[in-house]
Amino acid sequence: MNQKLFNITDEQEMLVETIRDITEKEFKPNSSELEQSGEFPFHNMKILGDLGILGISIPEEYGGSDGTVMDAVLILEEIAKGCYITGMAVLGEIGVQSKAIVAYGSEEQKQKYLPGIAKGETILAICITESEVGSDAGNMKTNSTLEGNSYIVNGTKQLISRADVADLFLVFTRFEGEQGSQGVGCLLVEKGTPGLHVRQGYQTMGGEYLWEVEFDNCAVPIDNVLVRENGFKKLMTAFNTQRCLNASITLGLAEGAFNEALKYTKEREQFGRPVANFQGIQWMLSDMYVEIEASKSLLYRAAINAGKGFPDKIEASVAKLYTNEMAIRVTNQAMQLHGGYGYTKEYPVERMVRGARFGALGGGTSQIQKNLIGRHLLKTDKIF
Repeated sequence: MNQKLFNITDEQEMLVETIRDITEKEFKPNSSELEQSGEFPFHNMKILGDLGILGISIPEEYGGSDGTVMDAVLILEEIAKGCYITGMAVLGEIGVQSKAIVAYGSEEQKQKYLPGIAKGETILAICITESEVGSDAGNMKTNSTLEGNSYIVNGTKQLISRADVADLFLVFTRFEGEQGSQGVGCLLVEKGTPGLHVRQGYQTMGGEYLWEVEFDNCAVPIDNVLVRENGFKKLMTAFNTQRCLNASITLGLAEGAFNEALKYTKEREQFGRPVANFQGIQWMLSDMYVEIEASKSLLYRAAINAGKGFPDKIEASVAKLYTNEMAIRVTNQAMQLHGGYGYTKEYPVERMVRGARFGALGGGTSQIQKNLIGRHLLKTDKIF
């Protein structure tokens, strides 16, 4: 369906067509193998790096293309239609990690790290989650104590994406044992730093691996402090970008599953005619389509309003909550429309069902989004 997307520029339409073509020709044919192996898609990332796609969130003076949040949303949406694993890898490069360095990093940090990120030569990992700390990030236990010109980091992070291949880790840490969210900030820790250990990978139902990252008296130069004062608030503001980009991947998965279901129901015949001709099937397809369009409107609003900055907290939460839950419903309906074949690995919809399930867990659960939205509603007696 070649509907014109609303409020996007001619350049963005060209960007969408470029990514769609690459995904169909390069990423989608190998998506099953990547999902089964869980391997990082280095080949696909090189293609995108060479095209300058991985620098979309980075200013031109550091080798990027100085794009908008909407550009990043469109990129991930298209990639996720064909390859969830590649979409998740790209999310790590154009999402909160690079945006945080751009927004909060020193000039030296930007010059040192951003050009490599833009080229796809520096892989990023963000380390927040701990065994007892998931949504309650303000109570993390990982601690950094200043000794001379270095911070000594101790603690363990869990369920970390890309940790096995990362060159640079953005580590959420508590400074000097200061309690509460005010004590939380972020350090940039390079691969190979003594005391940094990546252990025990867990393969997810979507195919990618998540890792444990341990810091054992890991000495990090003081110059590698990304955020210290008012750090937690700044990092959570940057994280609004991740909410939108998380939603863009699940939107793409829903759209990809819908496309597969539409094609299948037109081809599959029962009782002498395509099953798409039955009213009940058309109603299912209609419901799926409307849900996708509603999600797209919410997500695009948040992304367009953000420009090159960070999305509004409530707009991002609303978009993430609805899109994540929508993707679970739509991909499951797409499987249902395939009948028994949808449950087999011969058809891509079962991968999309599994991939879509990540959205409501990563980047803040659906329940956390409802908490954020609920607190916002209670601040006033009149919303509309």
